[in-house]
Amino acid sequence: MPKSVLVINCGSSSIKFALLLEDQEFRIHGLAENLGTPEARIKGVTVGNEPVDIRIPNADHKQALEVGLERLANYKPDAIGHRIVHGGTLTKAELLTDDIIEKIRQATPLAPLHNPAHLVGIEATKRLFPDLPQVAVFDTAFHQTMPEHAFRYALPKFLYTEHNVRRYGFHGTSHAYVSERGSELAGSFKQGGWLTAHLGNGSSTCAIWNGQSVDTSMGLTPLEGVVMGTRSGDVDPSIHSFLASNLGWDIYKIDKMLNSQSGLLGLSNLSNDMRTLIEASEQGNEDASIAIEVFCYRLAKSLAALSCGLPRIDGLFFTGGIGENSAYIREKTLAYLPHFGFNLSKEQNDNLKRGTEGRIDAGKGPQIWVVPTDEEGRIAKETENVVNEVSQAAAKKFEADVAMA
Repeated sequence: MPKSVLVINCGSSSIKFALLLEDQEFRIHGLAENLGTPEARIKGVTVGNEPVDIRIPNADHKQALEVGLERLANYKPDAIGHRIVHGGTLTKAELLTDDIIEKIRQATPLAPLHNPAHLVGIEATKRLFPDLPQVAVFDTAFHQTMPEHAFRYALPKFLYTEHNVRRYGFHGTSHAYVSERGSELAGSFKQGGWLTAHLGNGSSTCAIWNGQSVDTSMGLTPLEGVVMGTRSGDVDPSIHSFLASNLGWDIYKIDKMLNSQSGLLGLSNLSNDMRTLIEASEQGNEDASIAIEVFCYRLAKSLAALSCGLPRIDGLFFTGGIGENSAYIREKTLAYLPHFGFNLSKEQNDNLKRGTEGRIDAGKGPQIWVVPTDEEGRIAKETENVVNEVSQAAAKKFEADVAMA
């Protein structure tokens, strides 16, 4: 059983890493950012909770990993878990084999901004740790329990059967962790109907019944769904042809606009940071105010829609940077859902300390909780489970071979 797990999350120009030790109670973590540029650096916390800030000009992913892992020389990991955004139709975490790596590569058209970076990280860690077991944990896997009527688009069938065009959902590790932890806090572990709202620069919602995802807001890509920091969320699909016909935009410009220039940033023309927008709104900035209002209304609308997948609603969990830290956004969102019987305690909501879990309803109606997410912890746990399963299977095979000899 692994005593330490290194969790790797590779982006196109960044790497998040964390070493989780002794049942995840102790962590060393860092962020390598601006890779491939003169401003590349590593920031984080190392042994003894000492801060780290290392300049690594023009370093690539492999070089950044080498520098970062030097800080962990006394804590060599027993296994490595990779966060992979898109696993296609893979339904669970998998040991990284040539076959699984090829399936991640085949899913690249479904996540062109993410999967290529994950493959770079896999290649780098395999060179650095050729003998360690490595596991892929997929954002999409948790949502593979959605029924067909929830994941199919109303498009010609061949696009689904021949090209895998369907809804996959994302933020699966977060929704899985939060719903499991939240239902445990509520006294009904992995039982009943729960809504989860993962709110940050990337945001999504999920409906969970008895511990399984039955619907979620993101779709084929992470662009579908609620308003996000720079992503538009749901828009009329004909906006592409409108912009092409009237403004002469090509598909790449439209895609960049929807992913990088929209959402809170586009609405406010100011920032994608909710803290900045709340402060500006309080000072009378009307664009910031409408950005916040659209965000909360679309979020409430999404939660209401997802409730259709639940036989009943036992409660709602808020998580993510905004969900955990903004009492204002939680209150404003719930104000749009009076017919669901949510009864927010303004005092408990306002007094909940940042980064802590707690119940914020008044004791009537569906429960409302704030549950800080732990995607790294979830990835480490799933990595441990896969490694243990593989070890147990190998041991059984060895025993069987000995018995046959």
